[in-house]
Amino acid sequence: MNEKVRCLIIGSGPAGYTAAIYASRANLSPVLYEGIQPGGQLTTTTEVENFPGYPEGITGPELMEDLKKQATRFGADVRFGIATAADFSSHPHKVTIDGEKVIEADTVIIATGASAKYLGLSDETKYAGMGVSACATCDGFFYRKKVVAVVGGGDTACEEAIYLAGLAEKVYLIVRKPYLRASKVMQDRAMQNPKIEILFECNATGLFGENGVEGVHVVKHLGKPNEEKFDIKIDGFFLAIGHKPNTDIFKAQLNLDPVGYIITTPGTPKTGIEGVFAAGDVADPIYRQAITAAGSGCQAAIEAERYLSEKGL
Repeated sequence: MNEKVRCLIIGSGPAGYTAAIYASRANLSPVLYEGIQPGGQLTTTTEVENFPGYPEGITGPELMEDLKKQATRFGADVRFGIATAADFSSHPHKVTIDGEKVIEADTVIIATGASAKYLGLSDETKYAGMGVSACATCDGFFYRKKVVAVVGGGDTACEEAIYLAGLAEKVYLIVRKPYLRASKVMQDRAMQNPKIEILFECNATGLFGENGVEGVHVVKHLGKPNEEKFDIKIDGFFLAIGHKPNTDIFKAQLNLDPVGYIITTPGTPKTGIEGVFAAGDVADPIYRQAITAAGSGCQAAIEAERYLSEKGL
């Protein structure tokens, strides 16, 4: 059974909900599907202190609930469901929900976000929000004058380590390989920072602590004859092994970069296909903040409205 809508929004983070607020107020009667993680990545964070308008800070889930209420207040139709296939080859565009229902949409706003890559340790889940983070800019402030570890060897890992070194007392950078993959500039900055200690050829194999992270189990030269195990006392554990944009269903339809981020016309949410827009982390490998995602959600809704009015839809 097909349903026809003027504006379909896929994803429910700050980008999706903000797009829904703007689209509703422009009378586009948007339908928003929340996806696999209603509220998006922010629901996995505890305190959000850098979103304007909340001087006391707010929890991630509460912030998303506020945005959702704001969207529904103006008439957005927010639904449970996951987009499982997309066909942008003809108008209206077709998106399949949960493998069965097909939505025909004049405009589609993709706000499916990105997921931080984890090492796959059970302790990462155990200590989620209690010392494990995938965003230094978001959570670094809570580790002022404390000891933290960053896992990764690329530009992101070096950037996060340098950022944290400005706040924490000490930063361990745990690198699997015997070298850093980061650009020369970032390598030099990390290596020259007196607060950063780089542990090459080391793997984090687990975390420990009573009421939150108190330390990390490390193995050096894993699987080799000279393998050695040791523990480091830390207060925070930051993952910086990259993000995976949630774009698998759009692979054959849209221009993606090598990692999978949607390529948009610079400074706009426009994809290469008329009537299809991308907002938030799904098209942003650089900033990845709630406020920038919200801003791009606004842009996508405005562009969708302009497109519909130009086409007389």
